[in-house]
Amino acid sequence: MPEAEIILGDIKDSKVKEAIIKKSKEQKVNMIIGGPPCQGFSLKGKKLGLDDPRNYLFREFLTIVEALSPEIFIIENVKALLSTSAGWFKKQILDKISELGYYVDYGILTASDYGVPQARQRAVFVCSKCKTIHLPKPTVKTNVTVRDAISDLAYLTSGEGEVEQSYVTEATSDYQKNMRLGSKKLYNHKASNHAQIAIKKLEMIPPECGKEHLPKELIGKQKFSGTWGRLKWDSVSPTIDTRFDACSNGTNSHPFLNRAITPREAARLQSFDDKFVFLGTKVAIRQQIGNAVPPLMAKAMADTIINEIEKNDEC
Repeated sequence: MPEAEIILGDIKDSKVKEAIIKKSKEQKVNMIIGGPPCQGFSLKGKKLGLDDPRNYLFREFLTIVEALSPEIFIIENVKALLSTSAGWFKKQILDKISELGYYVDYGILTASDYGVPQARQRAVFVCSKCKTIHLPKPTVKTNVTVRDAISDLAYLTSGEGEVEQSYVTEATSDYQKNMRLGSKKLYNHKASNHAQIAIKKLEMIPPECGKEHLPKELIGKQKFSGTWGRLKWDSVSPTIDTRFDACSNGTNSHPFLNRAITPREAARLQSFDDKFVFLGTKVAIRQQIGNAVPPLMAKAMADTIINEIEKNDEC
């Protein structure tokens, strides 16, 4: 996004905060969207709740909201935010939103309701000065599946692929056609170069199955049930996280090929179109994809906000 201006830094740093507020006032920013770090609330994390300092960064976000007084602001986080520490964080956020004089609607959104081929769920607060803007209603009646999303990319083995390459297949679903619109090249479709032991394990796991097919001595110490799981063609993907290139991390393995999904496949499952090129190190690209709000879910929120504002002359 070359047209975007970036301020990179710790939001607790007063100089960083001042720079954000100054630039935002210059640009007459009237909407703020934030996702304070979610690892402290995550079900895959330690769930430290009140003991995790990252869980208080929503206060820093709301400090910026207070300074800028935008017409609308949105908070997005993992759904566990609403229940962690018996709802203490949820109450703190709602109390501050009310204190700032905003109407709010909040709840849990499921990405697959908006055409995203993923079961990702997120807590969302939509806050508006002039009226309650409700969370978006589902935009699709039928789920987009893993097959719909990535079957046209099912030809790489471990270590194969390039950062930039030509398409070698045709799109076979409406979703794939939409993802390809305007993209002349295929980017970020490069498979992890797995160790031989990882490939050996995957060879033992039938299509769409998991570690239940591995002998006990090869399962390892992974705590989570989905580790070494293969994606299922005709279902939505589970939540894409920042370690999607590691088969041992969760249900990240290709439905039938002996590798984890590529960054482009993960991006498709997040609903990023193929024109969106991810830059940086492998870790940075994983974080950009895994931490993102799925674009189609974000679009549903944006469309709802626009429609609600246009219906109200006071907004």
